[in-house]
Amino acid sequence: MFIQIRTIVVHPGNAEQVAGRFGEAGHIDTMPGLIDRTVMVSRKNKDSEEVIAMIRWESEDAWKNWEKDPVHLAGHRENRGAETPSYLISSSVKMYDAKVVNAKEVTQA
Repeated sequence: MFIQIRTIVVHPGNAEQVAGRFGEAGHIDTMPGLIDRTVMVSRKNKDSEEVIAMIRWESEDAWKNWEKDPVHLAGHRENRGAETPSYLISSSVKMYDAKVVNAKEVTQA
């Protein structure tokens, strides 16, 4: 499993807006190899809020196919040169290879 974690730090009062954007259904949801997307918002503090988007893929190749997908690339092209939102403090992306996944076993009643 290949996991992308995107962390977005914003000024207070903006996390829900960012989370909404990352949580919207979109073309990514049609991509082969996508396992799921999780969007999390930190507990509020007075200085900043943090939004974490975790996207899990079956493999790094599945993620690479998303990265070079024409619809995905077009979306980035449209935003090229756009002004950075004033509420954004920082943004980072990290990639991980899952080594262990312990899923809770579901039993039928």
